[in-house]
Amino acid sequence: MEMTLNPADVAEKLSELSAEERLLAFLKVPKEYKAEVFAHLDTDFQEETIRGIGSSEVADLLNAMPPDDRTQLFEDFPDELIKYSINLLNPSERSVALKLLGYKPDSIARLMTPHYIQVKKEWTVRHCFQHIKKVGKKVETMNFLYVVDDRNRLIDDITIGALLLAEEDQIVADLVDKHFVAITTTTSKEEAVHYFEKYDRGAMPIVTESGVLVGIVTIDDILDQIELQNTEDIQKFGGVDSLDVPYTQTGWAEMIRKRATWLIILFISEMFTASAMSYFDAEIEKAVVLALFVPLIISSGGNSGSQAATLIIRAMALQEITLKDWWYVMKKEIISGLCLGAILGTIGFIRIYTWQHLGLYSYGVHWLYIGFSVAVSLIFIVLWGTLSGSMIPFILKKFRLDPATSSAPFVATLVDVTGLIIYFTIAGFFLAGKLL
Repeated sequence: MEMTLNPADVAEKLSELSAEERLLAFLKVPKEYKAEVFAHLDTDFQEETIRGIGSSEVADLLNAMPPDDRTQLFEDFPDELIKYSINLLNPSERSVALKLLGYKPDSIARLMTPHYIQVKKEWTVRHCFQHIKKVGKKVETMNFLYVVDDRNRLIDDITIGALLLAEEDQIVADLVDKHFVAITTTTSKEEAVHYFEKYDRGAMPIVTESGVLVGIVTIDDILDQIELQNTEDIQKFGGVDSLDVPYTQTGWAEMIRKRATWLIILFISEMFTASAMSYFDAEIEKAVVLALFVPLIISSGGNSGSQAATLIIRAMALQEITLKDWWYVMKKEIISGLCLGAILGTIGFIRIYTWQHLGLYSYGVHWLYIGFSVAVSLIFIVLWGTLSGSMIPFILKKFRLDPATSSAPFVATLVDVTGLIIYFTIAGFFLAGKLL
C-alpha cells in the first residue's frame, strides 16, 4: 500500500474492509508508517492485529508507537494481551510502559509521553540546538523546550521561536521568565482538559507533587479526552449508562443492559404519578375537565426542568459556575421560571378563553376559574421545574456525584409527580364551592 494519504485516512480506509482483507492490507503498509496508522485504528482491530501477526512484527509495532498512544491501547486490552505485549517491548520502552501504567486510570499521567526536549538553564542556545538535532526525531512536539534544574525540577518552558531569535552564545537562563503552567501527575484527565482550554496550549508539562518533570501531554490526546467526556455526559444526560465502546460496536445485550437500568428507575418513579392521580380521584370525578390539562401541565414543568438542567450542567462542565454560585443561579432561575411560567400561563388562559367563546369546547359556567387554575398552575409548576432542574446538579456535585446523571428524563419524572400535586392543589383553591 502506497502512503500517499495521511495515516488517519489510511486507518479509515482499512476500517471499511472485511476483517481478513483489513489485516492483509495493514501488513502492506510501509514499516515506517505502521505504528502511526495502527494508533488511529479502532480498539477491536488493534486487538485482532496483535493476535493475528507474528511476535516480531508486534514488537516492531509496539516499540515504534508513541508511549501515550501505547498506554491508551493497553487500557482497552484484556490482561493476558497486555502482559504478552509488554514482554515484547525492548527494555527502555518496557520501563516507560510499566511506569505509565502504574498511574491511576483516570489520571492525566496516563496520557503523557516521556519524549520531549529538556534543556538546562546554563546551556547556551548553540548547545540547545545541538541537543534538538540529537533527540528531535523521537519527540512529539518541538514547540516548547522545558528548562530543568540539576534535580530535574521544572523551572520554565520556552518556545522554539524564542530560541531561534536569540544569539547562539546566549544562555537559557537569560530567556526564562518562570511564568509557566504545569499539571501534576495526580490531576484527573477531566480536570486537565480545563488547563488546555484556559491557557490555550498545544502541550503541557506534567510534574510530580515536588515539581519534577516526568512528561508532557499534547493537545491531540486532550481532544480525544474531550470527545470521550462529552459523549459520556450526553449519554448520561439522556438517561443511559455511558457506553464503553462506540454505538456501532456495542452488542444488543449490552445496549439493553445500559438502557434498562434508567428505564426501570424512571418507570418506577412514574408510578408515583399514577399514585398522585389516584389521590385526586374525587376532584377528577367532580371536574373531569381538569384531567384534560394534565398532559399540558406536567409536560411544561418537565420541559422547563430539562432546559434548566441542560444549561447548568454545561455551565459546570465549562467551569463557568461552581458550587459556590448556587445562590446566584437560584435567584436567576426564580426570575426566569416566573417569567416563563407567566408566558405559558397566559397562553393557556387565552386558549381556554378562545375555545369557550368560539364554541370549540364548552368548559361550563365556571370556565374563568378553570382558566385561572391552569394559568396559575403553569406559573408555579414551570417555576418548580426550573428550580429543580437547576439545583439538582448542584446537589449531586456537593455529594461528589456526576451532575450529568441528573438526566433530562429524571428531572422530568420528578416534576411530573410534584406538578400534579401543585396543579390539583391550586385547582382546589379556585374551584372550591363551584365544581369541587
